[in-house]
Amino acid sequence: MKYILAVSGGVDSMVLFEVFLKKCGASSIVVAHFNHKLRPSADEDEKFVAECCKKYNVRFEVGHLNIALGEKVSEEKARKARYDFLFKTRKKIEEEFGCAALIFTAHHLDDLVETVTINLTRGTGWRGLAPFSNSAVRPFIMDDDVLLPESKADILTYASRNKIHFRQDPTNFEPDFLRNRIREKFSTMEPQEHYELNQKIKKLYRRQDEIRAEIDCILTKFLEEEKYFEEKVVKREWFFDLDDTVATELLRRILEIEKISLTRPQLADFLLAIRTYQPEKKFNLPGDKLVTMHKNYFKL
Repeated sequence: MKYILAVSGGVDSMVLFEVFLKKCGASSIVVAHFNHKLRPSADEDEKFVAECCKKYNVRFEVGHLNIALGEKVSEEKARKARYDFLFKTRKKIEEEFGCAALIFTAHHLDDLVETVTINLTRGTGWRGLAPFSNSAVRPFIMDDDVLLPESKADILTYASRNKIHFRQDPTNFEPDFLRNRIREKFSTMEPQEHYELNQKIKKLYRRQDEIRAEIDCILTKFLEEEKYFEEKVVKREWFFDLDDTVATELLRRILEIEKISLTRPQLADFLLAIRTYQPEKKFNLPGDKLVTMHKNYFKL
């Protein structure tokens, strides 16, 4: 087994690095660093992480965001590029070593609470309580090992006690970002009140994550029965009589299987196209992928 650690150089991921060094040893670890190239200090972060890996003889993989000079990049695009890099790294390591590899990120409980808060303010519904849906493992959130840090305060304490060096991202303090403004609000809470809120959100998250997995299982079974995995044909009739919420979940599941990511508005537009487009009319998916709507079906 190989453990692929997403390490930015910040305190959270450097604590993750330290935990796995002690727990698994350098030979089992692969550090994956993604340089977004979006701020002047990004190259220094990459250099810092590379030097840490060299010091401990840990495999180092690096990826870069390919952007044109002056191009503005959305948080979603940057996130997608980062995870694409992590998944490619996993495939590369599995093929090279002939063993399974898992991706680990340093998301902690405060990250979860902030993300849930952002999602709910944007009206994302029940899925907003279960973010972080890709196949990475987040031990600071999901592992019940009492020795692992769980919150940001725990991580900072762990870093201090173990004399862990890390880089500071200056954008973490810029008020232009919604997450930073939410983080500032939470910082004014009484410690006990903050702890209780974190625990409530963690409980909701775990339950919603279970529900999401159950829904995905039911939808996958339906697609198996309909021979989707053999024929790769999506029948338009599946979506005609279903409630919008159920139809959206089915469409989302099919797109996940095909590794196509759509926003909520794009999903709604695609569902409407499935239900209303005349035969041979085309729908444009992200990446200039055209889907032709036939009378009874379409293919992705």
